[in-house]
Amino acid sequence: MKHRTVQDVMTGDVVVAHRETTFKEIVGLFHRNEITAVPVVDDQDHPVGIVSEADLIRKEAALLDEGHPIARWLHPHGQYRAEAEIAEEMMTSPVVTARADWPLVEAAGVMHHKKLKRLPVIDGEGRLTGIVSRSDLLRPFLRDDASIREEITHDVLLDTLWLPADAVHATVDDGVVSLTGTVERKSLIPVIEGMCYSLDGVVAVRQTLGYEFDDTHVDAAQSAVRGTIGPHSAPHH
Repeated sequence: MKHRTVQDVMTGDVVVAHRETTFKEIVGLFHRNEITAVPVVDDQDHPVGIVSEADLIRKEAALLDEGHPIARWLHPHGQYRAEAEIAEEMMTSPVVTARADWPLVEAAGVMHHKKLKRLPVIDGEGRLTGIVSRSDLLRPFLRDDASIREEITHDVLLDTLWLPADAVHATVDDGVVSLTGTVERKSLIPVIEGMCYSLDGVVAVRQTLGYEFDDTHVDAAQSAVRGTIGPHSAPHH
């Protein structure tokens, strides 16, 4: 089973700005390339900040008179923003970055917790190699149901868990996986469910799997016995 990483979905040909790139030049980059943000890089292609449409709008809003009713909602450094002319003065810095080998769930977690719409992607030397956006992370969910079912049936059930071909039946509808059938041991059910849930494109997993043997009670009983007769148990007199 192969799970997608940031490298699989990121944009590799990144439009960038430099510290000295002007306000109007950045607006032009946005317009020509149909983008809404640019990483700002130094001479070694290390990202040092990012300028987004929000940063440009904030600069324009900072030009409002202090008495304007909207002015009280602006950034406290409004005057500085109003006087900003180049990327270094407008950019958000330091910039939060991702690595190309991150699983998508890790990048999604960073975006969610940091409330970010995109992450510049860096290599081992800290150089910019791409950029990944929220919409990029959603791309695996465009995967068709047939390919998801194929991976579950062959890669998960047969090749990884070595289950009999007729033991578990999987169907997929709009990314929702349904599992029916019977397995030998009860402890296999959460394993199967978890492995299916981790596949690209899976939205949810529903299962009504039966089992022939409840090994979860046996494991608990064995643990209790080991605790009773183990090396730290009290001696009998």
